[in-house]
Amino acid sequence: MEDRKEAKGAVEKDYRDAYEKEHYKAVYLAERVAQLEAQTDDLTFQLNRIKGNPIWKATGPARKGMHFLIRQKDRLKNCGSIGGVVQKLRYKSREKKAMVHYGTASFPSPEERKRQEETVFPRMVTISILVPLWNTPETYLKEMLDSVQNQTYRNWELCLADGSDAEHAYVGQICKERAAADARIVYRKLEKNQGISGNTNECCRMSTGEYIGLFDHDDILHPCALYEYVKVINEQDADYLYCDEATFKGGDINQMITMHFKPDYAPDTLRANNYICHFSVFSRTLLEGEGGQLFRPRFDGSQDHDMILRLTDRAQRIVHVPKLLYYWRSHAGSTAADIGAKPYAVESARGAVADHLRKHGFSHFTITSTRAFETIFKITYEILGEPKISILIPNRDHEADLRRCITSIVEKSTWENYEILVIENNSTSREIFSYYEEIKNNPRIRVLTYEGPFNYSRVNNFAAGQAEGDYLLLLNNDTQVITVNWMEELLMYAQRPDVGAVGGKLYYADKTIQHAGVVIGLGAHRTAGHVHHRQKRENLGYMGRLCYAQNMTAVTGACLMVKKSAYEQVGGLDESFAISLNDVDFCLKLREAGYLNVFTPFAELYHYESVSRGADDAGEKAERYEQESARFREKWKAQLEAGDPYFNPNFSLDKPDFSLRV
Repeated sequence: MEDRKEAKGAVEKDYRDAYEKEHYKAVYLAERVAQLEAQTDDLTFQLNRIKGNPIWKATGPARKGMHFLIRQKDRLKNCGSIGGVVQKLRYKSREKKAMVHYGTASFPSPEERKRQEETVFPRMVTISILVPLWNTPETYLKEMLDSVQNQTYRNWELCLADGSDAEHAYVGQICKERAAADARIVYRKLEKNQGISGNTNECCRMSTGEYIGLFDHDDILHPCALYEYVKVINEQDADYLYCDEATFKGGDINQMITMHFKPDYAPDTLRANNYICHFSVFSRTLLEGEGGQLFRPRFDGSQDHDMILRLTDRAQRIVHVPKLLYYWRSHAGSTAADIGAKPYAVESARGAVADHLRKHGFSHFTITSTRAFETIFKITYEILGEPKISILIPNRDHEADLRRCITSIVEKSTWENYEILVIENNSTSREIFSYYEEIKNNPRIRVLTYEGPFNYSRVNNFAAGQAEGDYLLLLNNDTQVITVNWMEELLMYAQRPDVGAVGGKLYYADKTIQHAGVVIGLGAHRTAGHVHHRQKRENLGYMGRLCYAQNMTAVTGACLMVKKSAYEQVGGLDESFAISLNDVDFCLKLREAGYLNVFTPFAELYHYESVSRGADDAGEKAERYEQESARFREKWKAQLEAGDPYFNPNFSLDKPDFSLRV
């Protein structure tokens, strides 16, 4: 009986301790939030007083002129010189030329059209193209129909379900005329308009093809779209396909507003952003696996995102055709022009993602809009338990840098269950050993000593073997924490069984981007490079990619979290890469083992890169980098030749800014 009472008392004490810890953390965070809100209110009050001052109002024109001059000066400064401005103009000129290349100039010549029309594939599958109609403008309707009838692949079926009202009776008249002249067109007038989902589902019931394609009533298909898809179906046995797309204005597809060159299938990217969108074509068997239900009316407005999440879950072979084959018309009332035209779409998209996450076993998550777009989301996953994180920081001298790094971890981090392992390697300064004595007083910090020449991989492997945590966090000594919940943001992904490495968003001291994900093959050495490099912190990135978590081939070892079990599974860091490319090599090993790697922009740090070891562009260091680059290219030759799946092959490998090949 006494033992039972003692056990009960111990459990109650543990609960009280846990409660007090969480309560303290909550109070601490609440106080910090209150302080920031008070500062914001005070600054807002002062700003409003200034703006209300008559002198301020009177000097408005002069300030505008001064700000204009400052902006021009900043532009020159950012470009580096007048030559930099010229370089920017050349960049824009190249992009404009590229846009023309992807418009009507990319349409097949008469000879190529004839070749494609006469091609006989082993599987001449029928593709049923579903188009829900509703009060479609006459010009848009005819251009849409023409783009299907002009396809070089002829084995298609066009299913039109018309929910138009009596004032738009011409829709039915035009469609009936086309159907009478072309047996591949099937038209049905609906008794009532059932919305996007209902009308498309009616189209689906009319269809007979082995594959189904989704096409909006006011958009345009490239003449080779179906040919390219059937080619891939035959070559790769694809059961879900999509392509690159462009939005255009007016009646000319060459008047492009944006071109969206997409990554290959990436589940985390898709959860945050429906980047697949158009032109989705999939096997009918996928739909049958969903009980034949294509669109679910409760997700009207984002019914395609819901459908794509469901069908890609079931697909065996998802193939991205990296060609611009779909032209999405932007006009008043279209989502391409303004999400505000369909405000219900935001809640529908959030609901679709939530339904998908629940099916994958997630609970207690939140889905919030990002600054990129209302339907581009930040997903916050529940962290299970309170696992220990071991932060590994190799160090040689550089007392000030290490002090700044550790101080930022200790003072800013909201995650409490962590340890810091500083791996001392050949330091000589008296200051650093004095600092080691100082930090030894912190029970969370241990200083390990590794003797021998510096080898980043070997040093981290040495520390990993002594780490007590369930998770390892590789961290450079020249970093500084910005985001207080940075460890939580990394951990929420690293804890998933399907995720390997997780990396954060790192900035140089001038607040330009140092790291936002790594692409293999990028850069002069054709090994690997950081995308969005040197972009400003406030930039949204290509198609908003700096604003949401996404799958990447690799992330930098300057801030990389991974399960200790996964680290050990792939043999840790390859010690033949002593200084460079060991992190990319490690991420490729994780990918080879079946893991996804994730970049999240919500774990932010400064990275005063190369402060510790200097640059790699001169003398002995340049020679060493060349040797490790050659080893990397040989080891990962097949992957480099295949290309990075998360970096569209239409992009140049010479630049990190998603410039197009020209």
